[in-house]
Amino acid sequence: MNNFLFVAAENDAIADCKAGGMGDVVRDVPRQISEHGDKVHVIVPSYSRLHRDGIFKTTLNVELRGMVYSAELYEVKPKKEFPNIVHYVIHHPEIEAGDIAHIYHNDPEEPFYTDAIKYFIFCAVVAEAVKKGAFGRLDVVHLHDWHSSLLLFLREYHKDYKVLKEIRFVYSIHNLAIQGIRPFGNNYSSVENWFPQVEIDYKNLMDYRYQDCINLMAVGIRFADAVHTVSPSYKEDVMKPSSPPEFIGGEGLEMDLQKANAEGRLIGILNGCNYKNINQEEKGFIYRNTVKALFKWLQEESKKYKADFLAHTGEKIMDFVDNRPEFIVSSVARLTEQKFYFFMRSPEAFVEILKKLESVNGIFMLLGTGAPEYEELFRKLSYEHKNFVFTNGQSEKLIDSIYLESNLYFMPSLFEPCGISQMLSMRNGNPCLVHHTGGLKDTVSDMKTGFSFDGNTYEEKIKNMLKAFDDILELYQNDKATWKKIQASAKRMRFTWKKSVDAYYKQLYLLN
Repeated sequence: MNNFLFVAAENDAIADCKAGGMGDVVRDVPRQISEHGDKVHVIVPSYSRLHRDGIFKTTLNVELRGMVYSAELYEVKPKKEFPNIVHYVIHHPEIEAGDIAHIYHNDPEEPFYTDAIKYFIFCAVVAEAVKKGAFGRLDVVHLHDWHSSLLLFLREYHKDYKVLKEIRFVYSIHNLAIQGIRPFGNNYSSVENWFPQVEIDYKNLMDYRYQDCINLMAVGIRFADAVHTVSPSYKEDVMKPSSPPEFIGGEGLEMDLQKANAEGRLIGILNGCNYKNINQEEKGFIYRNTVKALFKWLQEESKKYKADFLAHTGEKIMDFVDNRPEFIVSSVARLTEQKFYFFMRSPEAFVEILKKLESVNGIFMLLGTGAPEYEELFRKLSYEHKNFVFTNGQSEKLIDSIYLESNLYFMPSLFEPCGISQMLSMRNGNPCLVHHTGGLKDTVSDMKTGFSFDGNTYEEKIKNMLKAFDDILELYQNDKATWKKIQASAKRMRFTWKKSVDAYYKQLYLLN
């Protein structure tokens, strides 16, 4: 039996530990490994909350900032039990809950200041746990994004953790744009402050643009035994330099990625999607679930400043209960530049889409939270347009209803390492309109399983997006046979975790 350790910032297999798609992957891949008959330990920070009902396992002492830090390892109960999977959290008072999904901190003044401190402590404690044999003898450690890459720094440079060199380390990139860049020194949140006993190899650790800083995303790429992008097309994209907004590629790390590829360490394998034991909402409850979510949020202290807007949204929804729209376009996503740059830069294009929807008695439903300027834009547009319903919060039931009852799912991502939303939508037989980039290229085929737009310039992309929207509405109204064929083809598509994880075993883990 092979023995794995997954190290990440999020894990949706346990309650309240997800902010994005990484949480889904860290939930689903271990389940597939378990089906292989192998054992998986999954570890995330406790964020001062996830350990509360856990079983205390051990205290781990690590040297940080020239003193001893004591942290606690807890085993925690998952949402669903699977054989050979054990879930853990690390608790230390300085690993706090952030303001984004009670996980990440938003530090606009000094990016990654608080998060770096959390993950420095977390990774050091995980390294100590591995050294002490808390998970038994490990064959593979699978790291996810910059939050866990410091383990590779410790493996490479820390005299106490040379034992990590005996284990194969795999590093998955979920979001290359978020790189965890921090100063080498002269700052509380710096590697020299937290690891004064480690001699810093500035040349091999530095960020190319900010040469007095460590780039933790780059550390993962430079030192892992295998580097994994979550789709084959995204692997090709990241080896080219970014040229925003027309093209988002390697984000300053393309040379590291080219080198990893030349060494045979860079591998693109598409994420999977879950097709078993799905939580299904009943059809016809989309508006009821919206209202229920709104009432719940109205009682939350943190939503006070949105109370007027939530009430306005509820009023709008009540109209649709009696006068049901004929066509629903939807998006469910974090409100960030990656997901909605096109609408932030060209709100008039979004307004044009809403006008086009009026002609088919259609509405646009958007659910999400995120960057304040994006929330503000969409709240403003919702006040101005009757057929735009913006639910500014998170609700699993409502999300399930949206995926189930939409006619078209819209995903205009500026870049997309893989994307899960398009897979969830297609699973329900709903075609998607996507920007032809990254993992969206690998999953949506224009006029076969969905629709896509592209262009050589930003203006061309916007023009083609609007043209594609016109073509879709035309098809929906006047060619039902083709529309049904595209729906059926979308529903038949299968991006299984079995296929993905079989490829992991061969290409990432080098196990049979």
